[in-house]
Amino acid sequence: MKFELNDYHRGMTDDTLLDDLKLVAKKLDKNSVTEEEYGIHGRYHTTTIFRRFGSWFAAIERAGLDSSRTPMNVLDDDLFHNLEEVWIKLGRQPSYNDVEKPLSKYHVTTYAKRFGGWRNALEEFVKYVNDDDEVRQSEQITPSIVTINKHKTKRNINWRLRFIIMRRDNFKCQSCGRSPATDPSIILHIDHKKAWANGGETILENLQTLCSVCNIGKSDIE
Repeated sequence: MKFELNDYHRGMTDDTLLDDLKLVAKKLDKNSVTEEEYGIHGRYHTTTIFRRFGSWFAAIERAGLDSSRTPMNVLDDDLFHNLEEVWIKLGRQPSYNDVEKPLSKYHVTTYAKRFGGWRNALEEFVKYVNDDDEVRQSEQITPSIVTINKHKTKRNINWRLRFIIMRRDNFKCQSCGRSPATDPSIILHIDHKKAWANGGETILENLQTLCSVCNIGKSDIE
């Protein structure tokens, strides 16, 4: 058996390392590269990149790629809201490989690190969305406003209630049947079946999913 030493990369130029970063990005058809991805597809070790440029993000910036950095102080609500948007666009529960740019603002590893795994992140999201007390509380208004408007609920529809309605309606327009899952240009809205101006309330029974075209058309008729 013949023993051979691994390639010694400390003498590599900056341009050589950066070119390999860009090569991996091109191979993955992405505008950025994570440490994990480069560890699998890159020619050099990630520690070589760190040692040369001081940090992974500094190297990414030098290579002219998009930073995959996620702000450390990003709120759980922001992560859940982003996950809601991904879920709606796909029309189904996102898989591990779905959660990356451009579909998702945050990378799946951000969710895994924050919640101790991707499955845990999904479970926390579902628990958060299904918190009836929180949804109900967000719909309440003060007695003085109730008296003036004769409404028992707010007109505004928070994103969690929006997701609940869209999930119930299978992420499809209830008028034309179109969905972002089959046509990315489709934008879904939540519509009051009985218009708010005519006394309609913001409750499950009076809300439906419509695409932007059908919703505008309904508004024109009304």
